[in-house]
Amino acid sequence: MMEKFPGRIIAFSGIDGAGKSTQIDNLKKTLQEKGKRVVCLWTRGGYTGPFNSFKGILRRMLGKRLPPPGRNQKREKAFRKRGIRTTWLSLAMLDLILLYAFYFRWLKWTGRYVIADRYLWDTWVDFKLNFTDSGSEHWLLWKILERVSPEPDNSFLLSIPVEESLRRSKMKNEPFPDSKAVLRQRLNLYSKIAADNNFHVIDCRQSIMAVHLAIIKHLSL
Repeated sequence: MMEKFPGRIIAFSGIDGAGKSTQIDNLKKTLQEKGKRVVCLWTRGGYTGPFNSFKGILRRMLGKRLPPPGRNQKREKAFRKRGIRTTWLSLAMLDLILLYAFYFRWLKWTGRYVIADRYLWDTWVDFKLNFTDSGSEHWLLWKILERVSPEPDNSFLLSIPVEESLRRSKMKNEPFPDSKAVLRQRLNLYSKIAADNNFHVIDCRQSIMAVHLAIIKHLSL
């Protein structure tokens, strides 16, 4: 008899430079070699594929009235306006509701292995750091998002120290790296999430292969 939900949702979290992209690529290859159908999705709130497409359409329609993408003074000034900030956060939450509640569940139900590069809690961290006075985690939309989002079958927190994150970001020439202070805040929030949820925390100062094998072991593949 076919399982009710034959697929699986696997979520990866962690600060910049932890090796999420590398480990996701390695896991995808391993799963495909075992005959699994794999879908990899970037799911950072406000920056998903559909949301980015929507922002692109708005930029074509409104031109210079919208701030350019990335960190810049015009964008920061715009987000100081409560109406703009509230609208952006609400749309980002609605986008994730559609993504998680419907698309993720459908992919899992149809037998896919969904690998999420970041998940709901990563957006919570982003919102806590970037919109500290919004209280967005108390909004009704956020409560709905938490309620309808499926619990991943496996959640991995790839961990590295702040100094190592800075070193790796510099090596990769990241265009918008977090400062040391922000990275420390981000790491503290991730530690809190890991303590309150069923995460597999992996020290990514190990070799790439060692981390990959630890992930495979937790997945029982």
